[in-house]
Amino acid sequence: MVKLTDEMKEDFAKMKIFPFATASKDGEPNVIPIGMCDLQEDGETIWIADNYFNKTRNNLDENPRGAIYVWGPEIKGCYQIKGDIEIKTDGADYEKMYKMVKSKGDRFPAKALAVLKITDVYECKPGAGTEPGQKLL
Repeated sequence: MVKLTDEMKEDFAKMKIFPFATASKDGEPNVIPIGMCDLQEDGETIWIADNYFNKTRNNLDENPRGAIYVWGPEIKGCYQIKGDIEIKTDGADYEKMYKMVKSKGDRFPAKALAVLKITDVYECKPGAGTEPGQKLL
């Protein structure tokens, strides 16, 4: 697995909404905005709460890979984070995520926890000394 750098972690922490992309086994893409996305202390695991996944959950069941985009006006870099995803609907990690989600409001169902293990990070920002699409980690 791949660990984010300190700068990437700082940028990740500034994000409010993340674009989250998946694809079906046939390659049909889907992208959704997610707000409950939490980088774990190990720097290589991201927890994503499944509150309203529909096509996303179907895609992850068929093809357990996903990508998150980190970018915004207050962020120094621009990164595409890719990884392998495991869906959890019980156990200690799921229970911890469930409590965290429910603390933000009962309107969130917290149906499952998508655990993304980072495998690759790519550059997205053009400019001096950078190459968009370049693998960073």
